[in-house]
Amino acid sequence: MTTDALYQELNYVNHSREKRLYYAHLLLANTNLIPKILDIMFMVDDKISPRAAWVLEFMCKENLEALIPYLDTFTENMGRVHLDSAERPVAKICEYIAIAYYAKTPSKLKEALLPRHREKIIEACFDWLITDAKVAAKAYSMNTLFLFGKDYDWVHPELITILQRDFASQSAAFKARARQILHKARK
Repeated sequence: MTTDALYQELNYVNHSREKRLYYAHLLLANTNLIPKILDIMFMVDDKISPRAAWVLEFMCKENLEALIPYLDTFTENMGRVHLDSAERPVAKICEYIAIAYYAKTPSKLKEALLPRHREKIIEACFDWLITDAKVAAKAYSMNTLFLFGKDYDWVHPELITILQRDFASQSAAFKARARQILHKARK
């Protein structure tokens, strides 16, 4: 399938779990489509970009290791994503990566995730946290930053400062996640 054909297919993707899962399985069955979905996702001003992000998020939930060959592309470009409906799934993928990296079980991701990848993820998560991103992207970013803060000693103090500064002006959902993160970060 060409990038153009995949682009056309993404017109049929909607918010339903069924559609996103169908296309996620399509990617896993045809891994040559993964760079194509990334290309579409990084057409950051295109209305189809978020649909590509939704599918990629579901693919990563099913099999995060399928993203390993494309970590450079993903981490180098994810900070360019700016449409709200695309930021959320990209931030969720970052959280999946952080959770897998710090899991007690061995994984190929732990070997493949290089310091430059982690630093790009940290940078993007801080950007989502301090900009007007929607609360879901901020919540996933908080958790990702908390986890990576285990290895980067400057991350927790910066995260705590931002959460305390923004706490009063944010939504109830933001406050709930911020409380959890602040509690864990202060231990």
